[in-house]
Parts: sequence; structure tokens; C-alpha cells
Amino acid sequence: MEDVWLVDFYAPWCGYCKKLEPVWQEVGAELSRSGSPVRVGKMDATAYSGVASDFGVRGYPTIKLLKGELAYNYKGPRTKDDIIEFANRVAGPAVRSLPSRQMFEHVLKRHSVLFLYVGDESPLKEKYTEVASELIVYTYFFSASEDVLPESVALHELPSVIVFKDGSYFTYDEYEDGSLSFWVNRERFQSYLPIDGFTLYELGDTGKLVAIAVTDEKDPTERSGRLKGLIQRVAAEHRDQFNRDFQFGHMDGNDYINSLIMGEVSVPSIIILNTSNEQYFLPAEPVEDLEQLLRFFSSVLDGSAPAFGGDGIFRRIKRVLYDARATVMSVFRSSPLLGCFLFGLPLGVISLMCYGICTAESDDDTELMKSDEEEEGEEEEQPQLTAGAEGEEDEDREKIQQKSTTEKKVD
Repeated sequence: MEDVWLVDFYAPWCGYCKKLEPVWQEVGAELSRSGSPVRVGKMDATAYSGVASDFGVRGYPTIKLLKGELAYNYKGPRTKDDIIEFANRVAGPAVRSLPSRQMFEHVLKRHSVLFLYVGDESPLKEKYTEVASELIVYTYFFSASEDVLPESVALHELPSVIVFKDGSYFTYDEYEDGSLSFWVNRERFQSYLPIDGFTLYELGDTGKLVAIAVTDEKDPTERSGRLKGLIQRVAAEHRDQFNRDFQFGHMDGNDYINSLIMGEVSVPSIIILNTSNEQYFLPAEPVEDLEQLLRFFSSVLDGSAPAFGGDGIFRRIKRVLYDARATVMSVFRSSPLLGCFLFGLPLGVISLMCYGICTAESDDDTELMKSDEEEEGEEEEQPQLTAGAEGEEDEDREKIQQKSTTEKKVD
């Protein structure tokens, strides 16, 4: 309870845990060398399942920063720099004070997104501190007096909460933006950014639709550059119209998107994802200019654009089958012999069982056929015996008649 701990909850058999191991050693060494108050450890969650359950561990590896009675989950990329940045951010105070303009300009250069409370003590500052304690896992929160800000920043009232990003600043308005927590969560990303699997997962918490230019960064084309440029223009020039509902960015390659929608997206192209219900939207025709793109975004908002995917029952069944197929294929690609053993052995056992059942049924059928043939043979012999008896009776009648005739002649 007195220390700040960064803990890796792992399982010995987990491949992702083994991959994280060397990174985790580097994280511990770096934090120790830098004099950080964060202590680094790891726990076998299978050996200490009770403790892992108390901390809400559901998968492996799970990284948590334990700070007093609070436990913060780490959801970012599993790289040394990202984990260390997370640890140093969350280990410090929820709201950091900026005493001078020089310090403000320094942190502004360091952070692509910066939240700042300006003013004296107030109910808004209390609320701001609560939100910072909750969302510090994602970004930094600062406070300062009005004289710390440059002259280019004009505030209509104090106290205020401001976000600095995209080379500009935007002020929180309770009446237009709703709760402060909702506004901070929605504004904690740059309007346009590179998107990968981890980023897309985090974007799902903002409640926004994610508009993505799917490109091939290894083999850039003129069309890829044009689509990225069009989405960047929408993010910058049409913020007032679309920022509340859309997050913009680009993704390198279509592998992740294809697995997400269980389909095929061409490269380059534009897709809009609704991460809350797994729906997605595709333009009806290739986007060539800004007007086409604006119409596409507007059609998604007004509901006229057709939605694909979803989380219905049939879609869920398809997801299970798709994931099972992907798992089987990945096993065979990584280790063909292991795949043959894992899937061939059960199939072989099942085949033998089916063969045994079918063979047993065939034997029963053969015995029944034999018994039927024996019964038919007995029925055929019975008429023959009857016919023989009738022949003997006819012979006896003839003998009697001949005997009576002979007696008459004697008389």
C-alpha cells in the first residue's frame, strides 16, 4: 500500500507472456536506473489464482499499476517505451501543476494532446481532478493560472478546461459537450492519427465512429496519398461538423480490418467502423474528391448509408466459425506437425468409432438376412412335404380301387 507497483500477471504456458518477458526485464532495469518510484514485479496468476482474481485478471498477460487502493490497467502496445511512459504518468499526481509559461511551453512540445485546467479552486476543478484520476491511464492532466498561458490563448471565462491538440486549442462547454468525463474521453486523441489494433481498441471507448483510410505504407501509391489527404482535410477543415461523431486516421494494410469484418477490403480504400456494435460502412463508389467524402460521412450520420456486419446471432455464429478457422490455419502455418497431431488424432479416433458403429450395424443386418433366408427355406419345404403326402394318398386310393375290382371279377 505504501509503494507503487507495476505488475505483470502471467501464465507460464502463455506465448504472449513469454514474448513480453524480455521487454519486462528492460522495463524493470530502465525504471530502476532512472530512479523512478515505481517498483516492477510479476506474478504467476495460475499459481496465485486467488490474488489474480481479486485484481480482476481475466487474460494473460495483464499489466496493472497498483497505487494505494487503486489499480490501473495498461491497454497500450507492449513495448518498453510505452510501458515506461504509462508507469511514470500514472505513478505521479493525477493533476500536475505548471508554475511558469516556460514549463507550459515545454510540456506542450512534449505532448500531442494536453488537458489544462485554468483558474483557482472551484467545483469544476474538483470534477477535473476526479476525471484525471480516472483517465490518467490515457493522457496527462495539468493545471495553471491564467498568466501562464500565451497571449494567443483567449478564454471567455474562468475557470476553464482546455485541450491543446492539432496545433490549436478547444474549450470545454458543459452545455454543448455534456459531462466533463465524456468530453475528455472523446478529445484525448488527435483528430487524425495512425491506427493499429491497440489504438482501434482504445478508440472504441470514445463512442466515436472510426473513419480509416486503408493503405499500404510499404508500397504507397498516388491514390493512397490522396485518400489520406482527403480524410486529413475533413478532420482539420470540418471539425465542427464531424469531430463529435468521427475519429479519423489511416491503417497500414488490410489484414486487421479483414479479420475484424470477416471480409475483404481493397487497398487503398476508405471504411468507417462502429466498434460498439461491429457494424461498418463502405462508400457506394470509389471516393475521388472531398465532396464525395463529405457526402459519404453525412450519409452515415443520417442513416441513409447501408450498414454491414453487426452483432446479431448469425453474425456471432459466423465469428465463432471464422475464429476457429483462423486458429486452425495459424497452428498449421506455425507448426504443421503439431497441427496434424492436435487435429489428426481426434479425427482418427472419431473415424474409428464411426467405423466400429457402422460395422456393427452391418453385422446385425447380415444375421437378420440369414435368419430371414432360413425362414423362407422352411416355408418352401413345407409345401413340398404336403405335395408328397397328397401323392401317397392318391396311390392308396388307386390300390383300393384295383383291389375292389379284382374281388368283383372273382365273384
